Amino acid sequence: MNICLLGLDNLPVLAPELGAHAIGGESVQQTLLARALVRRGHEVSMVTADDSPLQAAVREGIRVHRAYRPAAGLPLLRFIHPRWTGLWSALRRADARIYYTSCAGMHVGLLALFCARHGRRLVFRCASDADCDPARLLIRYARDRWLYRYGVRRADAILAQTAVQTHLLLRHFGRAARLAGMLVDPPPAAAARDIDVLWIGNLRQVKRPDRLLALAAALPDVAIHAVGGPVPDETQLYERVRRAAAQHPNLTFHGPLSYRDANAMYGRARLLVNTSDLEGFPNAYLQAWMQGVPVVGFSDPDGVIGRGALGVRVGSMHDMHAAVRRLLGEPSALAAISARCRDYMAREYAEERILAPYLASFDELDRDAAGTARLQAASEGHRG
Repeated sequence: MNICLLGLDNLPVLAPELGAHAIGGESVQQTLLARALVRRGHEVSMVTADDSPLQAAVREGIRVHRAYRPAAGLPLLRFIHPRWTGLWSALRRADARIYYTSCAGMHVGLLALFCARHGRRLVFRCASDADCDPARLLIRYARDRWLYRYGVRRADAILAQTAVQTHLLLRHFGRAARLAGMLVDPPPAAAARDIDVLWIGNLRQVKRPDRLLALAAALPDVAIHAVGGPVPDETQLYERVRRAAAQHPNLTFHGPLSYRDANAMYGRARLLVNTSDLEGFPNAYLQAWMQGVPVVGFSDPDGVIGRGALGVRVGSMHDMHAAVRRLLGEPSALAAISARCRDYMAREYAEERILAPYLASFDELDRDAAGTARLQAASEGHRG
């Protein structure tokens, strides 16, 4: 199959030599998906937006097309040029039969418009519960919210991370979705567990980094490490957190790290904490469990933590303090949970199992597109 993945922030994951960047979970997921498709012999391209010189480069068998530079263009006008025009130009250069994208944003609508005009097929996957509820969309402008809603309604197939998301999509958008899990890299070499608590996430208010600072203050004898970079429109939050973290001797704030370096941090941790108010299925959970790290968090997608006893779901900061203190104080219990995490990942997240719904969706649309193309060719031949 010929598949193009649209992920405007993907390149730092695909090209680690670009250094430390704020990396979102969907950039990781799209890159892992692209690599898995290449390994299975499919023709794969990727459209990104970046300032690097890697336009039209082939990386690991994936052809990369740059749509535009994020800072290019004049305010107000840049939505049309270079963003809309640049995106469509890159999509045309990719010349795929199937286009895949994820995460709410205006890019979903622009891609849907492109596919409708050029007779291509579109697969969209939700990246957060907020993607499934118009009232909670993390999209700033009304124009972009409209484009996103248009894209979801025009997608040829929709994938969701959790059963909760499938319910929300049907309720709010009238769209049925197929459940599709998330890919995860094999763990790197084992490292010494010299971090008590790890927090990883881009610095956005919805991630509630204030709770991380409160945890450091409440547990001064616990070694806490935090990894995360700034995101557009919330750079002031990043600076406030960076300055506040320096006031806590037990809190090491690393700022943004490359994907490879960030992934290595899980192997050094005893616990991962998630302080976010709103999630889908955090990529960090999978990376942590793959390396035997239990999760203490406010979010438990589809009750996975509870059912598998893979950590502790908490409902308040008091609960989080108590859970962290208890688990760190019981090495044997922590080791048992760590073993369950590894077993769970080996059982539930084998690559072939996770890829199955993606490949099924792509294959259905590929056969549909091929049939349409044959009908069009026959019709043109008849007219001729």
